[in-house]
Amino acid sequence: MASLVPMFGAASGASATTLDSFMSSAKPVFPIPALLVILPIVYLFFRKTWRELDVDAHKERGLALERGETDKRPLVALALCAVILTMQEYYGGRGYFEEAVHPWLSVFDARHGGVLRTLKYDELYGFGWWVATRVFGYVVVPFTVWKIAFRSDSLLDMGLRIRGFFNHAWIYALFLGCVLPAMWVVSRQPDFGGYYPFYKQSSRSWFDFFAWESMYFLQFFALEVFFRGFWLGALRRSFGAGAIFVMAVPYCMIHYGKPYLEANGAIVAGIALGSLSMKTKSIYQGFLVHITVAGLMDWLALSHRNALPRVMWPGDELKLDALGNVINPARQWVPIVALCALAALVLSAAAVKAVERVRARRAVDSGGTAAG
Repeated sequence: MASLVPMFGAASGASATTLDSFMSSAKPVFPIPALLVILPIVYLFFRKTWRELDVDAHKERGLALERGETDKRPLVALALCAVILTMQEYYGGRGYFEEAVHPWLSVFDARHGGVLRTLKYDELYGFGWWVATRVFGYVVVPFTVWKIAFRSDSLLDMGLRIRGFFNHAWIYALFLGCVLPAMWVVSRQPDFGGYYPFYKQSSRSWFDFFAWESMYFLQFFALEVFFRGFWLGALRRSFGAGAIFVMAVPYCMIHYGKPYLEANGAIVAGIALGSLSMKTKSIYQGFLVHITVAGLMDWLALSHRNALPRVMWPGDELKLDALGNVINPARQWVPIVALCALAALVLSAAAVKAVERVRARRAVDSGGTAAG
């Protein structure tokens, strides 16, 4: 990660200026030829998956017609998704938090001796509301309603199964190999550095930075569960591969207000991540792609502005050495956190493998018992 910083910093010469000037003038039309190149590649990669989805949906619709039934899943799913997205827009943002929630929170904090520290973490609380409404609206509400409406449907079939995750881990690496160069181009745009991170106090301390990233990643998990899990799981029987393209439209639209190239990139991301979810029957590869890119974008945005945190906790004073250089003891926490994350990933992988072995052993034992 550190090796990327000087590379970006060194790109301030004539070549970087020429590239930035070209990107600025070509930006309005750049997505058109880019999509004409990228989308056929996505088609070639996932055409077999799309075909299988269409065949399965055709069979499901045929069986429903033979029984004289009408599939109510599109009605329930799309009406529910429209209501959820509308409520998120009007009540799930920081604007509503500042208007309706923040005054109540401030009064509560004042009456209890400032235990919530709303003055210091005012902005973080606002994003906490944003994340909480996403988790509730994207996960709790649709899954609860769906289980009530369609009791025979398994919620695990909506991208939540873990089995086979490591068999498709190579796709995660492939996606990152495609996304990271595009992210480098986007990071050169002037609006990139001023837009990320969303939480503008991320540079105040490493605590602020990691608290924000944890909340940010949780929001991405809810996002993937909703768009690549619930949405596709609910519609695949009726629409086949078309469910992916239906989902990609609102997924692109929720990026309005973000940098222009990123909003256009969401078209490709929606189709590619949706296809990946349908191919692997899991949202987790897409989730890992999302948080890897999002965390790196926040890091690069702060690096471009030379605004990475220098202290561990808000309010800590900077320490200088004899030459006047900043002594940054908080930097030691970065590799520690990275190692902890790696250890957690390894342990999770080991746990998943262990569970799969136990299930396989039980399946063999039950099969042998039945045969006996």
